[in-house]
Amino acid sequence: MMTNLFSSFDPSTNIMNLSLNWMSTLLGLLMIPMTYWLIPSRLNIIWINILLTLHKEFKILMGPYNYKGSTLIFISLFSLILFNNFMGLFPYIFTSSSQLIMTLTLALPLWLSFMLFGWINNTQHMFAHLMPQGTPPILMPFMVCIESISNIIRPGTLAVRLSANMIAGHLLLTLLGNTGPMMNSMLISLLIFIQLLLLTLEFAVSIIQSYVFAILSTLYSSEVI
Repeated sequence: MMTNLFSSFDPSTNIMNLSLNWMSTLLGLLMIPMTYWLIPSRLNIIWINILLTLHKEFKILMGPYNYKGSTLIFISLFSLILFNNFMGLFPYIFTSSSQLIMTLTLALPLWLSFMLFGWINNTQHMFAHLMPQGTPPILMPFMVCIESISNIIRPGTLAVRLSANMIAGHLLLTLLGNTGPMMNSMLISLLIFIQLLLLTLEFAVSIIQSYVFAILSTLYSSEVI
C-alpha cells in the first residue's frame, strides 16, 4: 500500500539493503555492444536511421558554424532520455527521468557550458542577443532584464518540463489503477481499456519529451555561436 501518491516514483527496490533504484538508468550500457555486430538487425537499422535523421536536423539547427561531431552530444542526450523514459513505463521500475536531480544534472552543465563559451568567446554577440532588433529605446532596459531572466531560467524550465511531463502521466495511471478494486467487472474492463490508451499516450510523450529536450539544447547552443 502506498503512503502517498508520489511513492510510486520512488520504489524501495533493494537487495541486502543495497538500493537498486538507479540501476535502470545504467541498463542501457548493457545494450550498447549489440550495435557493434557486423550484420545489424532490423531494429538496429531502424535505430541508426533515426539517429541519422536527428543528426541532419541538429546540423541544420546549429547553423553554418557547427563542428564535426558536435551533434553527437545531443544525439547521446536524446538516446539517454528516451531510454530512461521507456524504462519508466514498465511496472515496478524506478522512473529516473521523473526526478529533478536527474533532469537538472542533464540541463544545468549543458546550459552553463554554453553560457561560458558564449560570454568568453563571443561577448559582443551575447550582449547583442539581450536586445531584440527593433526594440524602442524606452523599452530597452526592460527587454535586457526580461532576456536575462529568460536566459537564467532555461536549465530550470528544461528540467521541470521533462520531469513534470513524466510525473503527470504516471500519476494519472496510478490514480486510475487504485480505483480498480472498488469496481465491478464491467467497469474494470473499461478501466483496462483507458489504461492502455493512457499507456500509449505515455509512450508518445516519452519520445516527444526526449526530442524536445534535445532540440531545445541544440537551439540554446546555436545562440552562443
